[in-house]
Amino acid sequence: MRTDTVIINELAATLPAPSIEYHLLAPMLIVFAVGVVGVLVEAFVPRSTRYLTQLVLGLAGVLAALVAVVLLAGTEGTAVVGAVAIDGAALFLQGTILIVALLGLLLIAERGAVPRARSGPGTWSRAAAVLDRGVDAFTPQASAVPGSAHELAAVRSGVSTTEVFPLTMLALGGLLLFPAANDLLTLFVALEVLSLPLYLLCGLARRRRLLSQEAALKYFLLGAFSSAFFLYGVALLYGQTGTVSLPGIGAALDKQPENATLALLGIAMLAVGLLFKIGAAPFQAWVPDVYQGAPTPITAFMSAATKIAAVGATLRVLMVGVDALRDDWRPVLAAVAVATMVVGAVMAITQTDVKRMLAYSSIAHAGFLLVGLVAADDAGVAAVLFYLLAYGLGTVGAFAVVTLVRDSSGDEATALSRWAGLGRRSPWLASVFALLLLSFAGLPLTSGFVSKFAVFAAASGAGYTPLVIVGVVCSAIAAFFYVRVIVLMFFTDPPADAPTVTAPFATTLVVAFTAGATVLLGLFPQPVLDLAENAATFLH
Repeated sequence: MRTDTVIINELAATLPAPSIEYHLLAPMLIVFAVGVVGVLVEAFVPRSTRYLTQLVLGLAGVLAALVAVVLLAGTEGTAVVGAVAIDGAALFLQGTILIVALLGLLLIAERGAVPRARSGPGTWSRAAAVLDRGVDAFTPQASAVPGSAHELAAVRSGVSTTEVFPLTMLALGGLLLFPAANDLLTLFVALEVLSLPLYLLCGLARRRRLLSQEAALKYFLLGAFSSAFFLYGVALLYGQTGTVSLPGIGAALDKQPENATLALLGIAMLAVGLLFKIGAAPFQAWVPDVYQGAPTPITAFMSAATKIAAVGATLRVLMVGVDALRDDWRPVLAAVAVATMVVGAVMAITQTDVKRMLAYSSIAHAGFLLVGLVAADDAGVAAVLFYLLAYGLGTVGAFAVVTLVRDSSGDEATALSRWAGLGRRSPWLASVFALLLLSFAGLPLTSGFVSKFAVFAAASGAGYTPLVIVGVVCSAIAAFFYVRVIVLMFFTDPPADAPTVTAPFATTLVVAFTAGATVLLGLFPQPVLDLAENAATFLH
């Protein structure tokens, strides 16, 4: 008669030995480690040196993670017993996210000079502007009631909010894990890890505090709601296939594609969580409010990095997990793409705030990205990867420009009417913003043209020509409101109390880099297109 020890040993022999492939996880581990060290810095480093310490730590961590991604180029494999997949697509997306994060970190770290009002109504915003030392976008005391004596005292003391650095790094770790997650539970963990710090960061604006806190609350409540749907989808897919592994789900559905009703319901609920993060219709309502209310550096980082990670995760789910059901989900995804493009393009026309206009522009871009996803082939994946890089750089640059246009109190002048005549007062800044807007519209010789052409060509090749026609029409509508802003900047008289353009070093560097990248990717796209084509592979 066998003893319990023998039985346990036999069972143990049948189980795979747990292993952690640290070299494959290096980019994520570096970023998470920097986030944890950043928390310790907040606890133990004197306030006088905390800002510089956090800045150096953050920049070094992002650069080290980017180097790790480059060193992993051409590597394929799974880590943590198959929970994380490292392949061409994952590495390309992680590299893109890290480039965006590096630019976003420079915006977050900006502390340059701004104009100060010495008189005016006694609102907190104006009073604080007199005392401000720079364009610090973050409130000095997040726990204080907006407009209270405690908050004003924190401003007077010159406190700089450095907690944003570890929060950003922790969110970045989740963003890197999201497109590499190879099972549904890891995907959910990554979703929450990237979301929770962003909820906090959205509520930390230094000016217009109530609007910022409202944005954070909306983002949190709707994000929690979408996460619940995501978990329901995980449960249904597990019930259908008996596994949460994406390759395992794909193998199970290949065997029984005709009897997958439960799986289709699971995919629909899973899509709610993913489309919410992408900002696609009908889950886009949070985007304009959150983008407007959040600190603009956070908006720049979040609008680019979150969309890149979410689209990457969606690609992996569709291409690896549920590819066997593509005939069922492609028509639905095409309908979502149409709705997203139309909502984004049409609603942008009515906006009078530049941040809300860029938010609806982001929604329209989500629709264009979904056009590439509908193609569901290597050409579509490569087109989406290139589009994400071009979109990420252009979006960060556009929001960086917004941070440079300020009124006399130091607040960002986000009302479009305040941008009238900007081309006369600051030709370089207006020209850069016009370039980025024309790229968003798909003007030839810009990265936007190449990226839109690529996704439309992929969709047309997959037999979705009507979807391409809708995309072209929506691009024309989008071009209308982009040109309207350009006309406002260059051919309209400025207001009597015209805003001032500032030029702090870090933000100016970001603006120059993104503008240069937009032109280079438009003139010489082939090397990056080749890189995207080589990266359009997923481990199954």
